[in-house]
Amino acid sequence: MVGIKKAIYILITFCVLTNLRAQSPVDTTYSENFKPGRLGLVAGSGGVFYGGMLTGLAAVWYQDNNWIGLHVKNDNAGWLQIDKYGHAYTTYVMGKLGMNAMRWTGSKRKRAIWYGGSFGFLFMTSVELLDGNYAEWGFSPMDMVANASGSLLLIGQELAFKKQILTYKFSYHHTELAQQRPNVLGDTDLSRVVADYNGQTFWLSLNLRSVFKHQEFLPKWLNFSGGYGAYGMLSAENNPLIYDSDTRSYLPTVERYRSYYLSLDIDFDKIETRSKFLKSTFFFLNMIKIPLPTLEFNTLGEQKLHPFFF
Repeated sequence: MVGIKKAIYILITFCVLTNLRAQSPVDTTYSENFKPGRLGLVAGSGGVFYGGMLTGLAAVWYQDNNWIGLHVKNDNAGWLQIDKYGHAYTTYVMGKLGMNAMRWTGSKRKRAIWYGGSFGFLFMTSVELLDGNYAEWGFSPMDMVANASGSLLLIGQELAFKKQILTYKFSYHHTELAQQRPNVLGDTDLSRVVADYNGQTFWLSLNLRSVFKHQEFLPKWLNFSGGYGAYGMLSAENNPLIYDSDTRSYLPTVERYRSYYLSLDIDFDKIETRSKFLKSTFFFLNMIKIPLPTLEFNTLGEQKLHPFFF
């Protein structure tokens, strides 16, 4: 069910992105040339989307689970916190999309930042409150902390710098662990992207030219990224023994460990173009970490250099 949950989040992000792409090219400036008709369209679309998604989740997602009332669940140790990074990423991306929609309406800068940037947090809080009433999940305070951190990263930078110096990104690579527990880690390539935490990496990508403003030899689009991932997780907290019916024996145990990454990256928002299509394409690409040479450090004490890592 965790995989389905994250798949829904990504589907939501894709739907919102598609809607924004149809409306306008991505623009990171604040014209403040207010257009009430556009605001009405954004508010109406957002309201229908918000209400429809929550209604759909209540009707489909929770239908086979027990309602026991609002209760708190401590899931901090689960999945070596990869899921928390996923929560923060989701609120960051949805907030960025909401902020772009508010820019399109010509709203004043702070209103666009706060109203649009808070959209992801509002939606994820609603989902968390729904989760909190069912026995299988429960309300997770750390999920809320993660949600808030994603929104604050977005809104704080926009208020302080009028741009995103530090961009939150995501990458995924296929792992063989999903084959051992396909019901948990995904049984198709697409489902594994959202369910197999072992292959997910979350990045904070720093734009170098924004920090070293007078170093003109640095390309405006060049970033330096730090990433976090984990491996060896067959369940949330403790790996179960997996019985292989072909060999009639249990598979070897898998050690869980954390990995930290350093890499270069591309900030597509900093690539100048007059093409409306390219602006929208770059906006989408900037949600993803581009595979480039990467140095890995992990809690097994290993150091690895990956020619290309995704």
